[in-house]
Amino acid sequence: MPYRIITTIFLGWLAYANVQNQAQTDPLVFPKDKYTVETKTIKTSAGDKTVKIHAYKHLLYVAKPVDKDYQSLDVSVPVEIDGLAVDAQNAPILFAIGVGGYISVNNAKGNVPGGPMFPGGGTPVDRRPGGPPRMQGGGKPQRTSNKDLALAAGFVLVMPGCRGRDNQAADGKYFGKAPAAIVDLKAAVRYLRHNKGRMPGNTDLIFSTGVSAGGALSALLGASGNNDLYAPYLKKIGAAATNDAIFGSACFCPITDLEHADGAYEWMYGSTPGRNGVVDQALSQKLIQQYKYYQEALHLKGQNGFGALTVDNYDDYILNNYLLPSANFFFKNLSDEARKDYLSKNPWISYSIEKGVAFKWTDYVAHVGRMKGLPAFDDFELKSPENIVFGNKTTNARHFTNFSQQQTTKTPAAEIDAEVKKQVDLMNAMFFIQASNKGCAQHWWIRHGTSDNHTSQSVIVNLGTALENQQKNVSTKLYWDAGHGADEDAEDFIAWIKHICATRK
Repeated sequence: MPYRIITTIFLGWLAYANVQNQAQTDPLVFPKDKYTVETKTIKTSAGDKTVKIHAYKHLLYVAKPVDKDYQSLDVSVPVEIDGLAVDAQNAPILFAIGVGGYISVNNAKGNVPGGPMFPGGGTPVDRRPGGPPRMQGGGKPQRTSNKDLALAAGFVLVMPGCRGRDNQAADGKYFGKAPAAIVDLKAAVRYLRHNKGRMPGNTDLIFSTGVSAGGALSALLGASGNNDLYAPYLKKIGAAATNDAIFGSACFCPITDLEHADGAYEWMYGSTPGRNGVVDQALSQKLIQQYKYYQEALHLKGQNGFGALTVDNYDDYILNNYLLPSANFFFKNLSDEARKDYLSKNPWISYSIEKGVAFKWTDYVAHVGRMKGLPAFDDFELKSPENIVFGNKTTNARHFTNFSQQQTTKTPAAEIDAEVKKQVDLMNAMFFIQASNKGCAQHWWIRHGTSDNHTSQSVIVNLGTALENQQKNVSTKLYWDAGHGADEDAEDFIAWIKHICATRK
C-alpha cells in the first residue's frame, strides 16, 4: 500500500480517536447523536408549518453543577419543514430565557419556572384596562410564540434552565440568589460556543429573548458579554473556558435597573392613586429627586436632536416618540365601528383622520393607573421578589437601595453592604451599558405595553436610548394598551433576525 494512502488512513483514524476521546473526557461535549424526533404544527401568517425536530433534552452545561436539574438545557433543531429537508448547521440560535419573577427554571421538568409567578406555565398575563380584543400588529390575532416561529423559520432553539431566588437546599441554605441566574445563562451560552461546529446552529449568531425578569436577564446577557466580573462565579461551577457574548438581545417588558426603578416609578406614578389611595407624597418626592440626579448623570440624548433627557422633559419625549406613534398604529388598524367604540370608552383620547390621535401625558398615566405601592421594588417589609433576589445563602431577602435601608433603619446615612452593591451591579444591564462594556451585543429588540404598569416607561426608554447613544442597532416600540408580557409582532421579530443575519458583514 502506498505510503501516502497509509498516512491518510492513519491521520483519519487519529482524528476519529481524538474526537472519541474528547467525548469521553470532556463533560461538556454536545451529544450530537443522542436525540429524539418530534413533530410540531406551528401557525404562521402564511399558514400552518409542520416542523420535524431533533430534540436534545436535559444537557448539562457546566462541569461542576450546584443542581443539574436547573443547570442544563434543551436544544431543538429543525430538520424538516413541510417535508423539505433543513440544514440548520449555520442557522441563527434563539436562546429563550423562561424566567419569570426572577424565579428558577427547572430544565428537568421541561423548563418550568420553579414558583407561581405567572399562571399558565410561566406565561405573563397581558393585562389591559379595556378596549377591543388585543390584536397583533396589523390587526392579526396573536397566536404563536417567537420560539415556535423561530423553529418554523429554521432556527435552532435553545431553552436553558437556571437557578433563581426560590432555590433552597435540604439544609435550608439558598443557592439561587443574585447573581446565580445570569451566571447560569452565561455558562449556557459558553456551552454552545464550546461546541461550535459540533452542534447545529451558528454560535456567532445567538439571539437571547425573555419576558419580564427574563427580559431583564436577556438585556443583562446582551450588555455584559465577556465581562471579567463574572469570571470567579463561572469558574466555580465549571463553565466552559470560552466567551459568552451574544449577537442580539430581545427584551420584552424588562424589569431592569432595579436600584433606580423605585424613583422611576414615582416619577411616573407618584401622585396617581393605587389600590390603597395615594402613596406618601413626601417619600415619593424624595425618590423622584434621587431619580432626577440619576437621569441627569446618564447624559442620554433623545432621538432627532431632542437633546438631553431629564425628568422635566421625559414625559413629552415618551409621549411624542413612543406613545402617540403606538396609538396611531393601533387606531389605523381598527374598523370605524371599533374605533368609535374605543373612543366612547376612553374619552380622554381625541382622534381625527387628518391629525390622528391626541391626548395628554397625565390622562394617559391616569388611564394606566398605579399598580405598586411605595417603594415599588425595594419593599420596606422585604416582601418583593426583588428583595428576595438579593438575599444570600442564609438570608432570604435584603434591601438593595440606600433609600429603603435608611427608611427602615431610621438611619439617614445608612448604606447597603458592599456585597449587596456588587450583586446589584451584576444584575443590571444599565451598569454594563454605561460602562461601555466591550462585549455588549450589537442588535437589540425592546418591547413593552403602554398599559404595563409593572415598571416605569422611562426604564424601558432609558435602556433603548442608552444603547442608541452607543450606536447599537436598536428597535424599541410600545404596544398600545397592552399589558405585561405582550408580544404582538413576533413574526416581525423573526424577520428582523433574518435581515440582520443576511446583511451582516
